[in-house]
Amino acid sequence: MRVIVSAAGTAGHINPAISIANKIREKEPDSEIIFIGTNRGLENDLVPRAGFKLKRIEAYGLKKEISIQNLKHILKTIRSTKEVKKIMDDFKPDIVIGTGGYICGPVFAAATSKKIPTVLHESNAYPGKAVKMFAKDVDCVLVGFEDAKQRLQNAKKIVVTGNPTKIKKLEISNENKKKILADLKVKDDLPIVLVFGGSQGAQAINEATVDLIKANLNRDYQMIWATGRNQYDIVKESFEKLNISIGNIKNVKAVPYIYNMEELINIADLVICRSGAMTITEIAICGKPAIFIPLPSKSANRQEDNARVLENLGAAKIILNNELTGEKLAKEIKDMIKDKFKLQEMGKLATKIAPSKVEEKIYDELIQIIK
Repeated sequence: MRVIVSAAGTAGHINPAISIANKIREKEPDSEIIFIGTNRGLENDLVPRAGFKLKRIEAYGLKKEISIQNLKHILKTIRSTKEVKKIMDDFKPDIVIGTGGYICGPVFAAATSKKIPTVLHESNAYPGKAVKMFAKDVDCVLVGFEDAKQRLQNAKKIVVTGNPTKIKKLEISNENKKKILADLKVKDDLPIVLVFGGSQGAQAINEATVDLIKANLNRDYQMIWATGRNQYDIVKESFEKLNISIGNIKNVKAVPYIYNMEELINIADLVICRSGAMTITEIAICGKPAIFIPLPSKSANRQEDNARVLENLGAAKIILNNELTGEKLAKEIKDMIKDKFKLQEMGKLATKIAPSKVEEKIYDELIQIIK
């Protein structure tokens, strides 16, 4: 199978695409797979790291405001369609796959004009602009949630597959857990609290975590904290003002980005994070209790709706973004980790919404479309 995968920007778009590509490579080791992205997003790190070739084009998201810069971006994105057509002429793909985002504009415009079989995957219950735009043109739209179907009524074909993710449930022995933590220089005699705010970081979560640490409220647990690449230096400076080195904070391991998330989420006792579609899926798969701080939105409370699913199951707690403080976060953590049995029960409840055989379902749909 010869496949072009369109994925750019954030890990939320890129990681599902890599999971799909990995399944194709597993099923058909002789497959040829290339990614199309930009020279700005996380694809420049994650795609080569996963062992796939990346072709780069100029593409930008559409903004509502009218400006010369926005107009230039629109023109560059439109022009890049010609470049994508050249890539397709040279590569001759059997199918083009996209996982949403602005990169799908030029890629799917080129693919549909050449009548190449096309598939989109939408992770969220509320489909994004690109998926809505091309739903009526592509051969199939695969969705992570049943709710997305009713919002894509113009699609030719919709299949609920669940969300593909690189992260799976792992059985990690105590010996291996100790080694993973030792490599991070993290203690193994305290509960592990994993904190992250997405690949770019979440300012509200970082600020609350900084305040929590400054007040020395993390004495009873060990934090592994991914600040996000964009905010690592900001967090570092906030500690330097107190003459504290970010690499030498008691009971805290702070890093810009976590590459071995699968290992860490599996050994964590509690997870603190946003509640995007992929994050919800990963937490359910690994069966972890969580404290969610949903990303607020003016148009729709999508992340809060996601978080409520697990909260209603008894698998998670929610702190709204505008109510988040270091003190409140510390209290919630303390209340949860004091009862290890309850934490484990919350984790088991989370698995009730875990999807099964997602990549297999997606691969089967791809084969049907090509045939």
